[in-house]
Amino acid sequence: MTGAAMERFRRHVEERFGTGAADYDELWSWSVRQPAQFWRAVWEFFDLDAPAAEPLGEGDDAVLADARMPGAQWFPGVRLNYVDQILRHADLPGAAIVGIDETGERSEIAWSELPGMVASLSATMRAQGIGTGDVVAAYLPDIPEAVVAFLATASLGAVWSGCGQDYAPQGAASRLGQLRPKVLFSAGGYRYGGKDIDKRSDSAELASLLPELVAHITIGGDAGGASGEGPALIDYAEAVTADAGEAQPVLVDFDHPLWVLFSSGTTGRPKGIVHGHGGVVLEHLKAGALHGDLSSDDVFFWQTALSWMMWNYQVAGLLCGARIICYSGSPLYPDADRLWQIVADEKVTYFGTSPGQLQASRKAGLEPGRDHDLAALRTLGSTGSSLAADLFTWVDDHVKRGLPISSISGGTDIVSAFAGGSIGVPVVPGELSVRYLGVALESWAPDGTPLVGEVGELVVTAPMPSMPVRFWDDPDGARYRSAYFDHEWEGPTAHPDGPVWRHGDWVTVTERGSLVIHGRSDATLNRHGIRMGSADIYEVVEALDEIAEAFVLGVDGPGGAYWMPLFVTLVPGAVLDDALVARIAAAVRDRLSKRHVPDEVIEAPGIPHTRTGKKLEVPVTAILAGRSEVNIDPKSVDDYSLIDWYAEQGRAHRW
Repeated sequence: MTGAAMERFRRHVEERFGTGAADYDELWSWSVRQPAQFWRAVWEFFDLDAPAAEPLGEGDDAVLADARMPGAQWFPGVRLNYVDQILRHADLPGAAIVGIDETGERSEIAWSELPGMVASLSATMRAQGIGTGDVVAAYLPDIPEAVVAFLATASLGAVWSGCGQDYAPQGAASRLGQLRPKVLFSAGGYRYGGKDIDKRSDSAELASLLPELVAHITIGGDAGGASGEGPALIDYAEAVTADAGEAQPVLVDFDHPLWVLFSSGTTGRPKGIVHGHGGVVLEHLKAGALHGDLSSDDVFFWQTALSWMMWNYQVAGLLCGARIICYSGSPLYPDADRLWQIVADEKVTYFGTSPGQLQASRKAGLEPGRDHDLAALRTLGSTGSSLAADLFTWVDDHVKRGLPISSISGGTDIVSAFAGGSIGVPVVPGELSVRYLGVALESWAPDGTPLVGEVGELVVTAPMPSMPVRFWDDPDGARYRSAYFDHEWEGPTAHPDGPVWRHGDWVTVTERGSLVIHGRSDATLNRHGIRMGSADIYEVVEALDEIAEAFVLGVDGPGGAYWMPLFVTLVPGAVLDDALVARIAAAVRDRLSKRHVPDEVIEAPGIPHTRTGKKLEVPVTAILAGRSEVNIDPKSVDDYSLIDWYAEQGRAHRW
């Protein structure tokens, strides 16, 4: 940890609290034993009193007044604003935000420009009557204007929620409409996969589905089809040119809503997950500046979209003083080298991507380290699904020797990570290096017994400030409790101090304190009483050159029958013949076990995903089992036409 922010933080807590923590493991152990002291240390280390209305009081109760979950009370009496923490970096030189589209067109917003743009855009919204607690919605690609719109919203104490323009208007409205927004930001369109996508009429339709709008602010084109009635139509370019002076963010309570993120909503109404200003500031500074070592020396690029929580996490680069890159376009157009070119051109120091993009790079035979100047790159992040061990090796061999890889796991629920890589901690292929500071993560057996070296349920046994403040339209908290806390553990030793957060993942915590994620526990493969994770099978099968993507399901049938098919999509030119099926079976048997070998391998026209790239294991399993109550929302799936194909596979199977 020497020389990094994490090491400076370790020295700070040693001087302040006498922890005696000599290494990361001891620092983590202290952070979960003493959560009030730990989060006070984060507050002090980043000097968060500076823009607060009143200094943080003394004593643990000033930090954590009630540690019960759900409903822990963090930093009572503290008032702050997320935007203050970003604008404190406004005297930095150069660009704060860079925008790049698929054609390569590039734009910049300088740090020195950011306060004025935020001030003028917030003044425009204030003139429309927008203030604390009102909701502002966005229907936008990943462009710099989206970041400015978010900051202007948050500076007013208004609540932000974003949705990518890949959603049709009805799909966007099923999310944003729940929030009854007063303002909508939309773009005229974007370019993806070599095609110009005109979104003017879709934006106008979405606006018509949001009856409480008072203003529709358009970027790069009017909202085609809009009439003179209804919300005021405002051009974004005009809204950010007014001289409104310096931005003056409104101070709000610690848990005042900052933004609302949505669950996938594949089989029910998408859940609006509300996060507060204070919890996000603390969590993102901890994750970004401590674990990621991000600072004003860095260029942070995580390829993402507004519908995915990684967009919110990327904005955290600004909290750390880093420059961030917004990319609007396909990560694989005109070919799999696209993102590597951006990393080289922009001298990116921290590049975040997905296992799918890395897999596509490997199968395309790319040599990013040979073909590009990646001297600036110091960390590679990956999330969305487990990063297979062979991809760690591929990065080391073909991107940059010794490049630290931070495979992270967390999600929309905490808008951050529970675990991942950390500066100065060794990386083991296929593993998440550490549990993040302040995250009391354990692996539990069904009776609530903690496990080490064995697969169990991922639980968090103590509160975190970035756990949701609440769910939207959940006045009694019933949906919130049901999502995380109502699981019934089997043994008498389970949760003696109250409910624990059950995340829904299978995880192994190793003797070294690292983690292996095995997939969703609600999509468990349970063959002959042996629980298996789908992620383990994907790692093996998707490593084969012929396989583009794999999809394994465990389907319960009549009389205790069990069917475990493996669906695969193939790379161009590959053929699923008997020889390839035999190679798949041999690879699974040799790398995992005989029990992991699928009952049959079936070529599929595609794999259905949520809009944020998660494989639809649970609902498709239910469809294959013939359960009539399954109702998948077409708007939440990347290619809904595939669902009928999988339903037919279930009907055709002979038990």
